[in-house]
Amino acid sequence: MSHLNYLVNKIVDLSTAVAQVNKWKEKGEKVVFTNGCFDILHKGHVTYLAQAADAGNRLIVGLNNDASVRAQEKGSDRPINSEDARALVLAGLGVIDLIVIFGDPTPEELIKTLQPDVLAKGADYDPSERDPQSKKYIVGSDFVLNQGGKVIAIPLVDGYSTTAIANKLKS
Repeated sequence: MSHLNYLVNKIVDLSTAVAQVNKWKEKGEKVVFTNGCFDILHKGHVTYLAQAADAGNRLIVGLNNDASVRAQEKGSDRPINSEDARALVLAGLGVIDLIVIFGDPTPEELIKTLQPDVLAKGADYDPSERDPQSKKYIVGSDFVLNQGGKVIAIPLVDGYSTTAIANKLKS
């Protein structure tokens, strides 16, 4: 298999992801899930994803599709890179095992379907927050905890954000 095909094969639909998760779990592997836009991949993203991968044996990334990025109102020029481009760049990271592109406003249904053992988000979220209306609430955390899983917050790398990079490029 070519290296490019190897990367492309990491980008899967939901049914393929479910089948793979089931295989991993049958082998006793711990599955970690995280999600995001990952518009301009930077040191903060790579550090975060590597630390998320350390929480288990397999890492799945739920990647917001272009429409869901626009709906988050991050700016009229976002996403900067298309979902296909963002997915392929993420696939190039060895710490990521699968990428599932999703278009819902939140990854809640994706989390419920995949049933990860660990749910990871950045430390701008709080695993102990139970109020879904709070900006610190981790969507899907109640489900993962009720399934006996774990929810973790990973420290952010100061000075790195897609918005800051985009603003720097504009100036």
